[in-house]
Amino acid sequence: MPVVTLYFDRITSILGKKISKEKIVSTLPFIGLDIEEETKNYVNVEYSPNRPDYSTDYGIASSLQGLLGIKTGMPKLKIKKGKDVIIVNPSMRKIRPFVTAIEAKNGKLDDETIQQIIVMQEDLHNGIGRRRKKTSIGIHDLDKISFPLTYTTTSKNHKFIPLESSQEMTIHEILEKDETGIKYGHLVKNSKKAPIILDSNGHTISFPPIINSEQTKISKNTKNILVEITAIEKNAAEDTLAVIANILQDAGFELFSIKISGANNSTPLLKPRSMVLDAELVNKILGIKISIPKMVSALRKSRLNAQARGKKIVCTIPRYRTDIFGPMDLVEEVALGYGIENFEPTIPESISVGQKNKITTTLDSISSVMIGLGYSEVMNLGLVSQRILYDYTKRDASKIISVSDSKSQEHNILRDAILPGLIDTLSRNIHEPYPQMLFETGTIFLKNNDEIKEEIHLACVSARNDVSFTEIKSVLQSFLKTTFGLECKTVTSSNSMFIEGRSADIFVNNKIGEIGEILPEISDNFKLRVPIAGFEIRLTGLY
Repeated sequence: MPVVTLYFDRITSILGKKISKEKIVSTLPFIGLDIEEETKNYVNVEYSPNRPDYSTDYGIASSLQGLLGIKTGMPKLKIKKGKDVIIVNPSMRKIRPFVTAIEAKNGKLDDETIQQIIVMQEDLHNGIGRRRKKTSIGIHDLDKISFPLTYTTTSKNHKFIPLESSQEMTIHEILEKDETGIKYGHLVKNSKKAPIILDSNGHTISFPPIINSEQTKISKNTKNILVEITAIEKNAAEDTLAVIANILQDAGFELFSIKISGANNSTPLLKPRSMVLDAELVNKILGIKISIPKMVSALRKSRLNAQARGKKIVCTIPRYRTDIFGPMDLVEEVALGYGIENFEPTIPESISVGQKNKITTTLDSISSVMIGLGYSEVMNLGLVSQRILYDYTKRDASKIISVSDSKSQEHNILRDAILPGLIDTLSRNIHEPYPQMLFETGTIFLKNNDEIKEEIHLACVSARNDVSFTEIKSVLQSFLKTTFGLECKTVTSSNSMFIEGRSADIFVNNKIGEIGEILPEISDNFKLRVPIAGFEIRLTGLY
């Protein structure tokens, strides 16, 4: 979890009101922060990556102001119309297509603010940016830049002085010798051209998503800042910009827009959005009875705008609150604004004793059997990518079930099989010794006309040099016999994932699954260099 250091004298200054450090420390957990360390002068807090606005003390102070009643309601983002332009070359469409930016002027930086900005930048890279793959951030001294800027491509022989260096280097050299270039070079190595941002004098501003130029490095003398964000997803870029813009405004800077011109890009608006909340839902979920005016007050303490309209509440949500997806998230904001400490425990109406569902008990016993057979349990997500589920495994994607408005291309498809996810798990553990033997039980989703059906499946894989169909079949037979007292038969079949002649359908009365040795071509797609055998069966109907 990311950690932010809050110095008591500094956080009090940002809050704009004298608050005791005891009161600050006692309030922090009620805005969702975990206290890692407390000293006389500062406190270290952990925050959840779903709250990127907590990546600096300014963002945390904004939430504290609400809960402490210093400032309530949505912080208003004031962006004046600027005159500067970034021109996007059409060559960027297939590499890193989106760029967005803002100017922050007439501010002051000290050592701690600079440190907070640097930590924020890396936290956003790792969170919203998915380790710079989705978004990358450049923060520059605006006074060292001549507009217009051009976002374009260049050859890897292009030279400039990278950040924290004194010598000019080619892009090739940065990727091979610079620490940051080595760490993130895989993001651009597959392209013959490299993305670059140049100013009107031809000076290099940034080589995204790898490194900025030493020429535009910010310091305590910096009064005006340029923030540029490049991305493979437009929404992710603007989500990131919204967080940074609010933090720089809180730090005392005036904000100015930058016009983005060309190649499917547009000037960011960073407008808030509205959502309607049912007051009855709040009381039902929280188990309390509070009036609509109190709900409105609680939402305003959570730094949202709220207005009562009959039995509904219209909430206005700032762009930087990327963690709010639906009404249940707003219910949580009411709880935080109302005060978790104000909830009183009550005795449940039911006097019955809870116990495990029978299916859960059966699945626990299934896990125990597989562990007894020498396999390690894996728990993957039900949402996966098309690349893993279909493209890499050569499976039929005609009945694909995709999710609307997914925030990530890695989690936008409901899985209809578990086996591809297990192979992907193997690919992420190539640094571990072999043999690797994994299994997973979980829900899969099947499309039948306009209906979606759920089933529980078991899949297992074994990866090592001498793995065979015979070995994985003996595991299947042992599992079925031990768990259900069942015998199975296998009938040779063709399957897009398995080697021809080493693939079979599994029958217990009816067909319940497939078994075989994974095609070398599929192993290559996942960058695996050892043979793999596996099976997947339907548990629904067996227990």
